[in-house]
Amino acid sequence: MEPSFWIARWAEGRIGFHEGKPNHYLEKHGGRLAGARRVLVPLCGKAVDLAYLAGQGHAVVGVELVEDAVRQFFAEQGVTPEVERRGAFVAYTAGAITILAGDWFATDAALVGPIDAVYDRAALIAMPPELRPRYAAHQRALAAAAPVLLVTLEYPQELMDGPPFAVPEDEVRGLYVHARVDRLDAGAGRTARLPADAPCLEKCFFITSEAR
Repeated sequence: MEPSFWIARWAEGRIGFHEGKPNHYLEKHGGRLAGARRVLVPLCGKAVDLAYLAGQGHAVVGVELVEDAVRQFFAEQGVTPEVERRGAFVAYTAGAITILAGDWFATDAALVGPIDAVYDRAALIAMPPELRPRYAAHQRALAAAAPVLLVTLEYPQELMDGPPFAVPEDEVRGLYVHARVDRLDAGAGRTARLPADAPCLEKCFFITSEAR
């Protein structure tokens, strides 16, 4: 997706992907990340999940393209971050949370630092099919041995142009073919742009570096 697409969505307030509370799968299965000192959250927006993870004792590193979303996160949390330019990125930091404002694909290991786990609720499903292999490969480059807690959506893609895009389970397993992929949970999903009677399934996976 072009950056202008996401900038426009935030400017127009079309952010139905923002839950406004901790994700229920994160609350239910976040214990899988216990012991992870630093958690990477790609395409984090202003997700309350960032504060939830910090409250569980993790240092959190978010990456978000739209800088206004980053500002909104800290404003809604009632904290004033320190702001520092780091190359092409602007880093906002308060307490245990740092959000890097810039292009996910321009991040590198030196920028994000050591990563012990990845939490992905809205990043993979924000990517069109042609970008998903690149996204997963870049994630591995940043955090090769880190476990991933991943939430996806499945629905008939012909019913709606993403994002969010439908990412079937077999595709998840193909993207992480050299890892162990365990489906932890599944249940009814939602996205406001689908017809009310459309089937929509949300799935939660835990991905580890253990080979199959």
